[in-house]
Amino acid sequence: MLREFPPPPRAAAFSELIKKRLEEVRGAGGTRETVTVDWNGQQTHVDVIDLPLSGLYLNPGTHRIRAQRTFDPVRDEALEREPFGEEGQLYLRDLLMARPDNPDLRDPDFDKLMEDLQKFGQNDPGLVTHHGVLVNGNTRAVALRKLGAQSMRVGVLPSSFTQPDIDAVELALQLRLDQKRDYTYINRLLAMEEQATLGRTPEQIAKEFRIRTSTYHQERWILSTIKELNGRSQSGGGVELRLVDWEGAQERLKELQRLYLKLETLDRDQAEILKEWRLAAILLDFSKTDVRHIDEEFLKQGYLSKVLPADLAEGGEAAQPKAVSIPGLGLEVPAASSAVSAARALNDRILRAAAAVRTTKTELSDTEKSKAQALLDVAKTAFDQAIEFHGRDARVRKRKQLAPARLADASANIDQCVTDLVQARTSNSLDEEAFDEAVLKLRSSFRKLAQQAGRGIPNPGDGVSWLLAAAAAEGLQ
Repeated sequence: MLREFPPPPRAAAFSELIKKRLEEVRGAGGTRETVTVDWNGQQTHVDVIDLPLSGLYLNPGTHRIRAQRTFDPVRDEALEREPFGEEGQLYLRDLLMARPDNPDLRDPDFDKLMEDLQKFGQNDPGLVTHHGVLVNGNTRAVALRKLGAQSMRVGVLPSSFTQPDIDAVELALQLRLDQKRDYTYINRLLAMEEQATLGRTPEQIAKEFRIRTSTYHQERWILSTIKELNGRSQSGGGVELRLVDWEGAQERLKELQRLYLKLETLDRDQAEILKEWRLAAILLDFSKTDVRHIDEEFLKQGYLSKVLPADLAEGGEAAQPKAVSIPGLGLEVPAASSAVSAARALNDRILRAAAAVRTTKTELSDTEKSKAQALLDVAKTAFDQAIEFHGRDARVRKRKQLAPARLADASANIDQCVTDLVQARTSNSLDEEAFDEAVLKLRSSFRKLAQQAGRGIPNPGDGVSWLLAAAAAEGLQ
């Protein structure tokens, strides 16, 4: 993922301009403005100078919009081919102004940044390489250009800095606690992956990102799952889901990972089926509370199979091989069960349909997109009905279990009361009057419970029979 970029056009001339202005600043005497960067575990102070905006280049390797670059594969290919060309730089500009979860729309935060810059000017300097490529301040540079500014204050990194050094500095700047705008979720995942490819340990990366090591492993699982799903979504026309399509699903994906790990050691097939169904629900844009209904009971009761149309369910019910051979090793492992294959086949259809609907490619006809949207609509209706049925039944079960649960809590409190009573009597600290009043309240509650139990349970068991008999003996009914 780490790429060494060639020098931008006019790099030598702009480097000379930077060198000249640095010499002027250092030779002027007095207090110089500097910006502090974290590099190689140490803090480095670099001088700040004023540079023309027309000569600065947006950073094609910035982590801030790495996931968003996949939004338009054609423009991304042009950026990859000529990172400092006009077309690629315009694509970077557009992404920096756009909403992270939907690059088709303008980001309100960008407009707020422009308003702030117009009112108060540039407070914090950006950061550039000795060739004039922005390492920090890309969005500010775009906003300043939109406002008609001619120059920008920037700190200049040493000319000895390599691309890994530059990426490390950008990452350190972004992860400072005082940063106003964080990386989007998917871009954070990509940054972690990049650090792993550089040979850093999970513990080192977790410390850098200020998270627990277990959270780091969770994030890597999520990114791996997203990449697998994007690959599975690819259709014959080369259309597939993009990384940006998963922005906004952070909490739902984390809950999925926790559920999967919990179930995997107990019943792998169950874990795989629920994983596929939850991922489909996330892609269909169900809320976090709705996705939570897709649990063990959801699978056990077969809520989805009861409402899923036959034409949508077909494709995974065919007979499956009992084992799968591993090429080159001469080993066989158990194949997925038919139920897992059916869940996977259903999700594959949803993935491909979602990719077709969301693509910006023009190769797909309106008819193909309409068919894909129709499939998504049918799938969403089925999932919606299944989730609603499960939610309704869960509410019924909760109401059924509420009274017994409260009585169990009351029993536990009475048991604790016995212990407290013994301790109070031992220390001669019992408030007998207050205790007597509490017992009378218990007697009243006992009577109400017996009355309702006698009316609502036609064939009482041993417990309720004892309650009714005790109440009758005490004259409480």
